[in-house]
Amino acid sequence: MFQKAKTKSSKPSFLTRIGAGHCAMIVALVIAIFLNVASFAAKAQSHEAGDTSSENTSLNAQIEDLKKALINLNRDLFILEEDLLFPSSTQVAVYLSLDVGVYFQLDAVELVIDDETATYYLYTERQVNALKRGGVQRLYMGNINQGAHELTAFFIGIGPEKRPYKRAVTLTFDKDEDAQAVELRITDSTAKHQPEFTATVI
Repeated sequence: MFQKAKTKSSKPSFLTRIGAGHCAMIVALVIAIFLNVASFAAKAQSHEAGDTSSENTSLNAQIEDLKKALINLNRDLFILEEDLLFPSSTQVAVYLSLDVGVYFQLDAVELVIDDETATYYLYTERQVNALKRGGVQRLYMGNINQGAHELTAFFIGIGPEKRPYKRAVTLTFDKDEDAQAVELRITDSTAKHQPEFTATVI
């Protein structure tokens, strides 16, 4: 991984680093939650003053609205965090899918990018079953410099005749200014009576 050359320019402010658009989003989310909390507090005070059962129903509705607002806030902050940690100019994501049943039982995947281990993932039976039902796993999300890169995935498990099995697939790709995504796929080859492993830029 290449390091960016140091410059003599002053350190950018927090606003510059995250962008005005992201700041505006954070402010809007905080205001929305504040308004919901204020409304909830007002309803709670009204309830304590001895209002009717119809207002109890209204209070419950306010509580549910507040829960939904908090869930939405958590989701939006998660998305914002990913945008800040993994900007599109350096973002790379690796996904895993499989369609196997006879020739390979997945136990683990080791992902190596540019000769450095990016992740090693050990699977449970439940996770493998979810993948077999059509699930897609985001195996890795990280940052890389723009330019040429090499990705190698090692698949470890039980292969034909119930023997330990380890195979690798390698992909070279060029990272540009857009976010990069790679799909790792495991399939059964009925013609070869072997599992097949592919890596494709998507």
